[in-house]
Amino acid sequence: MRKRQELVHTPEGVRDSYGPEYQLQLSVTEQIRRKMKSYGFEDLKTPTFEFFDVFSSQIGTTPSRELYKFFDKEGNTLVLRPDFTPSVARCTAKYYAEESRPIRFCYQGSAFSNTSNLQGKLKESTQSGAELMNDPSVYADAEMIALLTECLQAAGLSRFQITVGNVEYFRGLCEAAGMDEETEETLREYISGKNFFAAEDLLRSEKIDPAYQELFLQITNYRKNEQELQEVLDRTDNQGARKALERLITLHRLLKVYGVEKYVSYDLSLLSKYHYYTGVIFKGYTYGVGEAIASGGRYDSLLSHFGKDAAAIGFMIPVDILLEALKRQNLLPDEAQQDEVVQLTYTDENFSEVLERARALRIQGRRAVMIREEGRDA
Repeated sequence: MRKRQELVHTPEGVRDSYGPEYQLQLSVTEQIRRKMKSYGFEDLKTPTFEFFDVFSSQIGTTPSRELYKFFDKEGNTLVLRPDFTPSVARCTAKYYAEESRPIRFCYQGSAFSNTSNLQGKLKESTQSGAELMNDPSVYADAEMIALLTECLQAAGLSRFQITVGNVEYFRGLCEAAGMDEETEETLREYISGKNFFAAEDLLRSEKIDPAYQELFLQITNYRKNEQELQEVLDRTDNQGARKALERLITLHRLLKVYGVEKYVSYDLSLLSKYHYYTGVIFKGYTYGVGEAIASGGRYDSLLSHFGKDAAAIGFMIPVDILLEALKRQNLLPDEAQQDEVVQLTYTDENFSEVLERARALRIQGRRAVMIREEGRDA
């Protein structure tokens, strides 16, 4: 009996989702999907598990210790996907190897992270995202950020901010400062973790030129428009860092054309644990939750690991966190606004009549459930 009781519980880090809660998740993901489809994105479904090498350290994705790993009968190491982007890149390289026109895919599904320190997070999460490949232009950057903005609006949010950076600015400063690879990696961890005091100590201990120390420490300041980005550009000498700033300025101008610039600010310290990002990078935030409600960026080198030389940019929305934000902001639909379930009671005598009524309601798109009248056995 005890073993049977244990079987009704889920393992640590996963949970059941059912009834109105799951219906709400489906509704929100469908609103997001419709918005993506309106931009011309096509649905894509990749396997839940892949070969280990799809998420290897050389590609720059999730660390091996955070992967769910297992073996097939041939002895191959497989992993549950922790991240959709490498899977989409692999799929695109396989089926669209010779395609040079822009390719647009969108997806919804579960991702898995085998972390020991949960801190309230689930090991299985629902994600919705979009990827645009074969377009290296800043116009593609603008399209994806505009699409993300409209997806969050379609889900029900009205107050949020998309923070945009460019990882090439950080790399350019590191190159100009003559920083070695180990120091650069440590500094990346400090800055991406917003541990700016540790970053300052590291720059001083490594005796980095004071002028570059100042630029690294000013990287934490937010910029709201192209004028403020231009001020940073005027103080920047490194060519790579300048190109990164110039792209952000052009991006801002395009976002103004889309009419979404009020949702966007710029953070040059924005980096990612995923090392495959190569340029523009962004995250979405709103109040009520402490985590990002969206993340994305450009990964122009990732597809080359799978044999296709193509630029790409994409984003991912963690649906569970988005739903929590909607809940905290009282933006979830009332039960009265949800589809009403019409209950129809039947007996042996009126079964055919009640069935016809149920069919008529279902044809109208309404929900009808037939319930046998108690005490009336067949």
